[in-house]
Amino acid sequence: MKQAELIGISRRRFAMASLSAGAALLAPSALFAEGIQSLPSNAKPSDLSTIKPGTNTSFGSLKQIVAGVLNLGCAEAGPADGPVVILLHGWPYDIHSFVDVAPLLTSKDYRVIVPYLRGYGTTRFLSNGTFRNGQQSVVALDIIALMDALKIDKAIIAGFDWGARTANIMAALWPERCKALVSVSGYLIGNQEAGKTPLPPQAEQQWWYQFYFATERGQEGYEKYRHDFAKLIWQLASPKWDFDDATFDRSAASFNNPDHVKIVIHNYRWRLGLVEGEPKYADLEKRLVESPAITVPTITLEGDANGAPHPDPASYRNKFSGKYTHRTIKGGIGHNLPQEAPQAFAQAIVDVDGY
Repeated sequence: MKQAELIGISRRRFAMASLSAGAALLAPSALFAEGIQSLPSNAKPSDLSTIKPGTNTSFGSLKQIVAGVLNLGCAEAGPADGPVVILLHGWPYDIHSFVDVAPLLTSKDYRVIVPYLRGYGTTRFLSNGTFRNGQQSVVALDIIALMDALKIDKAIIAGFDWGARTANIMAALWPERCKALVSVSGYLIGNQEAGKTPLPPQAEQQWWYQFYFATERGQEGYEKYRHDFAKLIWQLASPKWDFDDATFDRSAASFNNPDHVKIVIHNYRWRLGLVEGEPKYADLEKRLVESPAITVPTITLEGDANGAPHPDPASYRNKFSGKYTHRTIKGGIGHNLPQEAPQAFAQAIVDVDGY
């Protein structure tokens, strides 16, 4: 089926608040050879237009797509028949992490879809009786269900934090649905047994919130102080990012989702093996325990000032068996790389599409 025939998809673009009509990404850059690369956050070959992070402040109206167990809130931009890019956010962030990335991609006629993950924004469960499950495989299944609902056979998948893990899982378990992958912090597929292994004290300290969430006090505290809690995580994870209150508040509004706390708490408790997932997903998790290789073309990214726990790029190089490049983005770029360095993130998508 041609993309132009997809059900429920309009050809309209987003109403971006300050979108520059001249913004454009051109052909994939020959500047970037396969291997390990290090480049400044505003580095651009002659084909990459300049855009100051924060230029765009909003998407147009959202769509609600019934997919699997969810009614997913999605932003969409670009032509209905364009090559599809799905952008996946992390915790505690939301779709606004990609508000500057989307116009760069749509200027090259990509069809960009940015869903709220379960527990965020306007995404809602269809049934009150559905278990509020945050285990890693179900988030990936949500996006597969979204692709099925939109009749999208294959897409470029790109994300960071929870979104990168979700993208990794999709590429590992359903490579036929993934044209290519862009993953911040590389290979993030985990398993409960690995989560039980003690780490050196300094590494354990970085996961303080995970242990906090393991307690009832932590769940109550996050429920009560989720706005301040998330802002603290932003500051710690991106210590050199000078974001303003308006930027944070746009994303923080999505944490008012009625299922947000349950999903977040279950996710982190599941990682430590403190709670169970759903038995029907056991086979998927069993496959993920094997740390499967990712065969689709991939570019991994890392900010040079990422304050969140993240693996060393050398530790996951062998997890990517297809054409692969790693890029370290310089200039004080933290954990929320798409919002802090939208040019670099968008360029990675254009370039990996060329692979």
